[in-house]
Amino acid sequence: MTRYLLSRVGQAALVLWVAYTATFLLLSALPGDGIMIKFESPEAGLSAEQITLIREYYKVDSPLLIQYLHAALGALKGEFGYSIVNAQPVSERLAAALPQTVALGLTAFALAVALAAVIALVSRFARLGWLRGAVESLPSLLASLPVFWLGLILIQVFSFELGWIPIIGASSGQALILPAVAVAVAISAPLAQVFIRSLDQVDASPFIQVVRAKGASAWWTLTRHSVKNALLPTATIAGLLLGELIAGAVVTETVFGRNGLGRLVTDSVEAQDLPVIQAVVLLAAAAFVTINLVVDLLYPVLDPRLRRTGARRSAAPPGSRPARPTEPAPPPVHEEQTPVRPEAKVEVAVP
Repeated sequence: MTRYLLSRVGQAALVLWVAYTATFLLLSALPGDGIMIKFESPEAGLSAEQITLIREYYKVDSPLLIQYLHAALGALKGEFGYSIVNAQPVSERLAAALPQTVALGLTAFALAVALAAVIALVSRFARLGWLRGAVESLPSLLASLPVFWLGLILIQVFSFELGWIPIIGASSGQALILPAVAVAVAISAPLAQVFIRSLDQVDASPFIQVVRAKGASAWWTLTRHSVKNALLPTATIAGLLLGELIAGAVVTETVFGRNGLGRLVTDSVEAQDLPVIQAVVLLAAAAFVTINLVVDLLYPVLDPRLRRTGARRSAAPPGSRPARPTEPAPPPVHEEQTPVRPEAKVEVAVP
């Protein structure tokens, strides 16, 4: 188990390094200069000496390798520098935007899990064939809906037409409902698809047929056996979706005007605020890697067979192969055996 944890942590560190390096190289290849855009305009009111000091602080005129090492060493220390836009520490901007994104991601994920579970259960217990087919095709329809289009439709219907959720002056809870629903509809589609396919595969297993042959009801079989064995692939896709949800809520936060990480990334890209963009990418990659690591560690909890397999592997000495099962010994041969007499042939004379 310790070796597995160390390998996973090493993989996570490699993913973070690759993500940070790729982001740095891509942003460095962009045309233009964020400092020139912000400070060299007459409206800033800065002298040439002050602009030179700012450029020296951000290492803009240094070679690319020096810029990368300066930024990477600061990121390792947790020091992301200052924003080019408002000279505010990057950590403070992240702390102000992160709670909005986390609240949206967790709420949308909970709604998506509930919606996927309802779709899967209805598809299992639908007696009519056409109804089952319609429910099973519903995830494909939900996956084809663009998030920005669905968000605009929700605003038009529930805010302008019905007036249930105000656009201006809404509370934090009211402002969270529509974006959470828009995101939940999109991510519930792959969850429901994987869950339905996993239930189908489990129901075709021989042990489920044995349970049904013993007289177990459909609901008892589903809750006691099918769901537990179908959770592993569903948990895998759920971890991927949650990581992507925390990392990429750009479109939803832009449509609904939420001041989260997505809105911060959009504004930073427009202003070429490189320290903020690099910090957001590193934070998003860390969230994605951490969530998937937690999901991997939950596998033995969901499936005890993996726990027993890991225990056998950890108990075996390193480099040893699993022992082959011994063949049963042949039955002993006794020296004194009663010979088998051949059957006597009886000839019958035909008169």
